[in-house]
Amino acid sequence: MSRIPILGLIGGIGSGKSLVAEEFVKQGGFLIAGDALGHEALRQDDIKARIVERWGPDVLDENGRIQRRNLGTIVFGNPEELRALEAIVFPFIGKRIREEIAKAGAAKFIVLDAAVMMEAGWDHNCDRIILVDAPADVRLRRLLEKRGWNEAEIQAREKSQLPVEDKRRRADFVIDNAGPPERLASQVQKILEELGVR
Repeated sequence: MSRIPILGLIGGIGSGKSLVAEEFVKQGGFLIAGDALGHEALRQDDIKARIVERWGPDVLDENGRIQRRNLGTIVFGNPEELRALEAIVFPFIGKRIREEIAKAGAAKFIVLDAAVMMEAGWDHNCDRIILVDAPADVRLRRLLEKRGWNEAEIQAREKSQLPVEDKRRRADFVIDNAGPPERLASQVQKILEELGVR
């Protein structure tokens, strides 16, 4: 790889990609967090206007900001509405990913953490794809505890993404994140050594 290698993180919802991304950063990576760029997209006036035009003012809070949970209730579980939202926000996020890649400077490698990387086609930016894996019951427990989503919300969001088995088939490496966080460091280190970017 002549340029800085880009490692894409994928995984089922609640698999702990953010925790794994933090470990890659500790080991010298430059992080591009798709979720943060998604938040940024929803703060753009033109994007906000298009969302309100389609789904009405009820998606806004009292300060005029997009309420992600309200919007999520509308689009997750409804493929047509989800595609409409993706058509509004994905171009902005894709552009910001390219801008962040250009800003990586002298980093050893770049980590792109994006939940819908495959669905959006952002994986074409990546040299290697890494699946963060955890059993469905572990992921469900984490989401109930940390996000406060109910099971129906979790299932709707899960169905909006590629099945984990499809992601597994497309991954170059798998990180097991079923156990305690301290098990991640050695797995991340092993992948970086294999790629020659330690």
